[in-house]
Amino acid sequence: MDRLTNTVRPYAWGSTTAIPELLGTEPTGEPQAEMWMGAHPGAPSRTDRGTGPVSLADVIAADPEGELGPDAVRAFGPRLPFLLKLLAAGSPLSLQVHPDLTQAQEGYADEEKRGIPADAPHRNYKDANHKPELICALTPFEGLCGFRHPAEAATLLEGLGVSALKPYADILRAAPEDAALREVLTAVLGADRDATAETVEQAAAAAQRLAGEGGPHADSYAAYAAIAHHYPGDPGVLAAMLLNHVRLQPGEALFLGAGIPHAYLGGLGVELMANSDNVLRCGLTPKHVDVPELLRVVRFAPRDAGVLRPEEATASGEEVYETPTDEFRLSRFVLAPGGAARVLGDRTPQILLCTAGTVALHVSGTGSEGGSVSGTDAGSRTDTASRTDLTLVPGESAFVPAGERVELTGEGTVFRATVAL
Repeated sequence: MDRLTNTVRPYAWGSTTAIPELLGTEPTGEPQAEMWMGAHPGAPSRTDRGTGPVSLADVIAADPEGELGPDAVRAFGPRLPFLLKLLAAGSPLSLQVHPDLTQAQEGYADEEKRGIPADAPHRNYKDANHKPELICALTPFEGLCGFRHPAEAATLLEGLGVSALKPYADILRAAPEDAALREVLTAVLGADRDATAETVEQAAAAAQRLAGEGGPHADSYAAYAAIAHHYPGDPGVLAAMLLNHVRLQPGEALFLGAGIPHAYLGGLGVELMANSDNVLRCGLTPKHVDVPELLRVVRFAPRDAGVLRPEEATASGEEVYETPTDEFRLSRFVLAPGGAARVLGDRTPQILLCTAGTVALHVSGTGSEGGSVSGTDAGSRTDTASRTDLTLVPGESAFVPAGERVELTGEGTVFRATVAL
């Protein structure tokens, strides 16, 4: 078991206060958007096994089976298949979708064949992996997720009273659902930029007025007005009006599968995803928007936002956020003072993140639940007391190699990221 030192990414949309408040540190005045926990090459966590700080990616590369377990290596190769984050949105993120595995493999191979540099601003595929993701709210959290039913989207557009939006509303009411959504999004993203900017300005002013008047769609209109404030004239504002607006309470979550358009608007959450950088943007960004490739990837089907709540899966009190992906599994433990120790044993690797209170971690054995520890370093894992007993406070995390059994005690909340095998 290893305490992790993690990197905070200063993206412009990040909150200046949310992550510092959780960590108990002074804000710097600069945005602090994401804290990464894992072995992603962009910002791998670091740990110290007695010889000085070293990248978790290098630790895993030195002994993949010993750190990840043979099952995870067999399924996903010699790398940690997930990335855990704290995400703090102070303003809206870009409206985006992620490809499925086949689309990612095809897109990556095509761009490699065409010789597009990996860091080129117009490159879509950074790797050949898909990027399903899960966001769990730690504070009230606001976002957009999935297409509204076309008739509902038409009602919202008509309510704005902007004449330039009427053709879109007519399509949404007349065409079959999937075709209507495709036609309207294609039209919005392909329209003249100057004309679209004027339409966005009119729609934003109307949305602001309607939000103040109340009514059944006041929250949605307020969200769209706020988005337009951050991205004036951006066609993505109109695209956003096709999506479900959702507010999560702490402990609630959203799962974003392949092809589902989404954007996070504000709040602090725990995010878990497959280890990939593949993003195709629809708008709300100055970055490259590849409309033809985007339309190939988006799934034009209406759906509910699909708010997830944890389900207690074991007698140990583990609360699991069920998703259909194998690369990751998110769960949490809420520990009460004087309660029995919660025992975590798995044949796959884990990252444990404390988000409230103070919790103690103790390695009580190896090889639990059919797991085994292999490799030259495995025998040294329980020799050092500092590596077998850790105390975590909010914002601190630990990496638990495959096969180690961990006991949790204390009072607080711990999120557990592992592999769903």
